[in-house]
Amino acid sequence: MANINLLPWRQARRKRQQRDFAVLTSGALVITALLMVMVHANIAHRIEYQQQRNQFLTSEIAVLDQKIKEIQELEKQKKSLIARMGVIQKLQTSRPEAVHLFDELARTIPEGVQLMDLTQTDRTLTLNGIAQSNARVSVYMRNLELSPWLQEPSLLVIESRPDGKEKKDRQMSRFSLKVTQSDDSPKDAAKSRP
Repeated sequence: MANINLLPWRQARRKRQQRDFAVLTSGALVITALLMVMVHANIAHRIEYQQQRNQFLTSEIAVLDQKIKEIQELEKQKKSLIARMGVIQKLQTSRPEAVHLFDELARTIPEGVQLMDLTQTDRTLTLNGIAQSNARVSVYMRNLELSPWLQEPSLLVIESRPDGKEKKDRQMSRFSLKVTQSDDSPKDAAKSRP
């Protein structure tokens, strides 16, 4: 048995094992490369899909931003129109106030009192005039206090001076008083007047 040579069979087996190993290794590398390509393609597809969704959301956000700007512009116009309507309504309701004011001033002036001038600042009136006596000024202030269109009369100045026209002993009182015009127009003003 010493003549049997087993070396070529071992070499052939080793070559076959090396070839099988190379085929398996190359097959595993190909399969791994294919898996890597598939995973890469899947990830690229998901990234592209997400980018499309992001782009869609960005375009929709831009549309909504435009609509929000339009809504804000409409809100500004609405506020402007409401302010204008408020001014118009205030003017409509205050239209007869001047008539009522002068009517009340004429009704409340007692005999012996003359108004020289009238100054209005917002809803405050400053009345300057002359009266035959201080008592007439008091009556005038009481009449103003009873008026439904005027309120809170307050005397600023009262001075007694000789008139100097007809009689030397006759005294005229110069006065200045403030009165506030009522904010609420009285509804029963016509009924309360005799």
